[in-house]
Order: sequence, then structure tokens, then C-alpha cells
Amino acid sequence: MDRVVFLDRDGTINEEVHYLHRPEELKLLPGVGEALKSLRQAGFKLVVITNQAGVARGYYSCEDVEALHTYMNQKLGEYGAGIDRFFYCPHHPEHGVGIYKKNCSCRKPGIGMFQRAEELFQVDKAHSYMIGDKLIDVQAGVNYGIPGILVGTGYGSLLKKEMEEKGEKPLYDFYAETLVDAAEYILDRENHVRHF
Repeated sequence: MDRVVFLDRDGTINEEVHYLHRPEELKLLPGVGEALKSLRQAGFKLVVITNQAGVARGYYSCEDVEALHTYMNQKLGEYGAGIDRFFYCPHHPEHGVGIYKKNCSCRKPGIGMFQRAEELFQVDKAHSYMIGDKLIDVQAGVNYGIPGILVGTGYGSLLKKEMEEKGEKPLYDFYAETLVDAAEYILDRENHVRHF
């Protein structure tokens, strides 16, 4: 069985840029390379699942997304890290153009991208996680049956504050300020589980 850390992309791994698709605009968040390396060294597979409505809206192409992901892995490789597989949803139910305007199962919080990952990995849900900076990310993890971790980078800290002010029950299983903190939480939790 494969222990998998599923990751949102924008606001979680890299700085949030409106409709990011140019490699020169990619900026990894501080500590991300080291955090991902520590997870890989612990035996986790790393899988990015990202909604890319910019494709649906006609702002950029699938080829642009794939070129960006190749570049991202080159940058992560400088840290001895890297993503094992990228999955992205190019659809949008309202704002999509042509074939990309559709309700689909892959757009988060749907679980279609997780199911595609199952074609390549034997996902051990008891020891896998979803990390992201939006509620749709953690909700997707919950819908799939794995813990959702909200990170404070991107939109995460604002969402956490809004939920607390409204007195809403968190949808996420754990809140981490950064991906570094999320990785530490996962490694500590896994070490604790393995010792008992």
C-alpha cells in the first residue's frame, strides 16, 4: 500500500498568482522544498491535485499547465524533492468554454482526481492526507476519506479566522501555518501511530 500526501498547488506549494501559468511567475513558498523532501524520505508519495479553471475559461492551455508542472519539478529537484504525479481539472460548470464547460467529478471538492491517482497508486487511506489552503481542498480530502489539513498560506489563515468568528465547526482535521508545519504534523502522527 502507498502512503500518499495529496497537495493543492497554488497557495500551498507556490505563491498564489491569479491564473498562474507562466513558469517565470512560479515562486515556491519558503520551506516547501525541504518539507516535501522530508515527506518523500519518510516514504510518502506526493501527488498534486489542482483545479485549473483558467483552462476552462480559455486563459491558457493544458500544455501550459503541463509545462508549468515540469518546471515546478525541476525547481523542487534542486531540494531533492519532487512531485510523483500531477492531476488537474480543466473544467468549470458555469464559466467553461466549449468542451471544458461541464459538471465533472474531478473538480474539487469532487474526488475524481483521487480516483485517477488510484490507477497508479495503492492508496492507503489510513495513512494518507490532503493539504490545501482552501475549504474545497480539505473538503475533497474528507469526501475521499482521508484527513484534510488546512495551511495558513494562500487563503488558509483568512478562512480559519472567518470560521472562528462565525463559530463554525472546522471542516479540516488539522490547521498548519505552513506546509513545513503540515509535514511535521504528518511525520509526528505517523511516528506515533507506528510506535503504538
